[in-house]
Amino acid sequence: MRNALGLMLASVGAAVVIAAVWFWTASPRADLAVAATVSAPPAERLAATASAKPVPIPEDAEATASILAKPPVPPQPKTQCANPDALGVSRVVEIDTTGGPGFGFAHFKQLDFLTDKEIVLTFDDGPWPVNTPSVLKTLADECTKGVFFPIGKHATYHPEILKQVAAAGHSVGAHTWSHANLNAKKMNEQQAKQEIEKGFSAVKLALGAAPSPFFRFPQLQHGPAAMAYLGSRNVAIFSCDVDSFDFKAKDATQIINSVMTKLEKSGKGIVLMHDFQKHTAEALPGLLRRLKAGGYKVVQMKAKAPLQTLAEYDEGLVKDMKLPVASARPVNNVVQTVTE
Repeated sequence: MRNALGLMLASVGAAVVIAAVWFWTASPRADLAVAATVSAPPAERLAATASAKPVPIPEDAEATASILAKPPVPPQPKTQCANPDALGVSRVVEIDTTGGPGFGFAHFKQLDFLTDKEIVLTFDDGPWPVNTPSVLKTLADECTKGVFFPIGKHATYHPEILKQVAAAGHSVGAHTWSHANLNAKKMNEQQAKQEIEKGFSAVKLALGAAPSPFFRFPQLQHGPAAMAYLGSRNVAIFSCDVDSFDFKAKDATQIINSVMTKLEKSGKGIVLMHDFQKHTAEALPGLLRRLKAGGYKVVQMKAKAPLQTLAEYDEGLVKDMKLPVASARPVNNVVQTVTE
């Protein structure tokens, strides 16, 4: 009797073991458990192991069988300004330069895109040692942006400074090759074209990238033929609303007072200054503080697309400058310290 009862209990125990083995090896639950571990990306597996909590599955994640697609990379946060009281940039506008639109009420009144108390900061005649870097530092301290119109010759003299302008996020156009008056009687159309195109090619050579299709006439002398040519090249023409006349100023204070007096009258506008001028670099910190205190806001102008420079002027400039092929090599590939 005892033997029969023992055999019955053993049979029941064996059946339970067999059922348990079948349940964990053949049931759908076992498949799901394996998939949740194997299909998780390595980073998710580590997170699950560390937290002992299931990793949430994004609702929009695509899945092939039970393997999740890689989740999208979240957008990177914008760099925060270190100065909580900075002037900053109130808005950024993108300019479609098709047909050569004009900006600045001194010469062009059709495109009135600035609202009350909005300004655009512009700088001519650079790049130049000391002064341009000083202007860049002040703009960076106030977390604001401008538009720069470098002279082509200056760009070839100091390409490393112009690269700093572009690297800081400012728009870079051109201001002719040699700051020639394109509206002068002795200036013919071919000469004006050469001044324009060679200037843009010089900026491109200095930057190592195409400039913005933004142009300002030296001395704001707008020749009709040159304007028509710029329109055919889809280059925007910049005049101004407020001319600082900083090149005539005796000191920084005079520049600040001049700009603020004119802005209070106009209420808004494109401000013309020169990063070539020492007094402008000295005046800029105080001017930006006055602008902030007066409730003015900076608008940044960017081009919709870069300018396509003309190959004949790009190649001609390199040839004229007699640049050797070795100039493209980094300094540390040419000169190395072997002993000190």
